[in-house]
Amino acid sequence: MTADRRVRPENILALAGSGRDAELTDNQESVWRDVVKRVDEVYSDLLRYEADLERKNAELEEAQSFISSVIASVSDILVVCDDKGLVLQANPAFVALLGQTEKELTGRALLDLVVTEDRDLAKRHLCSGSRGAASDCEMRFFALRGPSDVMAINFSGRFDHSGRCVGSVLTGRPIGELRRAYQALHTAHLDLQQAQRKLIEQEKMASLGRLVAGVAHELNNPISFVYGNVHVLDRYRRILTDYFAHEARLDLDACGELRRKFRIDSILADLDPLIEGTLEGAKRISEIVKNLRRISFNRAHEEQRIDVERILTTAIQWAARAKKNRAKIDLAVEPGLAVSGNEGQIHQIVVNLVDNAIDAVRERKDPRIEIRAGLSGDEIEISVADNGPGIADVAFDKMFEPFFTTKTVGEGTGLGLWISYAIAREHGGSITAANREHGGATFVLRLPAGS
Repeated sequence: MTADRRVRPENILALAGSGRDAELTDNQESVWRDVVKRVDEVYSDLLRYEADLERKNAELEEAQSFISSVIASVSDILVVCDDKGLVLQANPAFVALLGQTEKELTGRALLDLVVTEDRDLAKRHLCSGSRGAASDCEMRFFALRGPSDVMAINFSGRFDHSGRCVGSVLTGRPIGELRRAYQALHTAHLDLQQAQRKLIEQEKMASLGRLVAGVAHELNNPISFVYGNVHVLDRYRRILTDYFAHEARLDLDACGELRRKFRIDSILADLDPLIEGTLEGAKRISEIVKNLRRISFNRAHEEQRIDVERILTTAIQWAARAKKNRAKIDLAVEPGLAVSGNEGQIHQIVVNLVDNAIDAVRERKDPRIEIRAGLSGDEIEISVADNGPGIADVAFDKMFEPFFTTKTVGEGTGLGLWISYAIAREHGGSITAANREHGGATFVLRLPAGS
């Protein structure tokens, strides 16, 4: 057999049916046992992750229900307004105070609900202050039976991911109840913080679960041709054993005929490609296992130098395999790019962005995704662009909020972009989104360049 017929995944069946064998060396057997052991470890891990994912998803639904019930049952009034001061949402306490339905209040100007003498005060506090700041005042509303009692109101600005004020949130209650309720509200706040931490961990588990299918496919390919090569080598071993058993009893001419009958020269020529292909498969399996360990088991605050091209390639492969992607993905990365940070978290961001892009082009006849990475000043810019329907106007202000999703029920938790944005900020970077001129959307991840 000539050198251009080396064993690869596409000719496994041809080799398996050729009826040729060879003898494995002790070193090769050791390599194979190590490969099998590693595969068993990864398979056991994947089974455990799948069981954990199911349990965490159930906890996620419970946590969402918990947060919704807390907001609905809080006795404080809570009103959400847009940047024009129009009511977007009101909780049951505010609805009961004014004696109107939430539907009647939605779209009303907040100032129209405040007693006349307090309107100037309310106007000054609407969408005031900077991010993280709040303002307090005392005012009254037009309640069911006339002006309400004086209420302590807290105004907080609502800001989008770019820092632009998009409205206000006001909370309040009668002043006489504030001291009694302080401890209860503090406890509820701590509970909500704990629930938020749990949701972040659950989204990480969900992301890991989406990778299971991709990892299984990546492992199956090299395992298949290693397995096939070993069977061919075993057949070669039996042929060579039979040949040497007969050779000892024959003269030189008969041995030459026997050598041609058993195709010994062809078998010997085939041994090097078989062994080389088997070792190549074992090496690929080892690299997959290393990537999985590197991405899945990093310590929370571990920082390291991350090769951008390698992490993009790995994330794209796993996201595409998990989604059974049929889109054409075009990757272009400037050489030598690196960032510093937690590799598992950066990998999670890229997987989320690619995963969303694949979903966006699902209904397109010619689905395309373009991924680019380059240096811009002292930052690394990673863009993920698709030719899908683009981002709806109503989604721009909400896409990085928790639980907001445009996917159907069961397809998304609404936490992916929120967590990705938080991770980018923790690494000193950002994520922005925009619609493309000729259709589709582009998400850009910016991170400080690594040394």
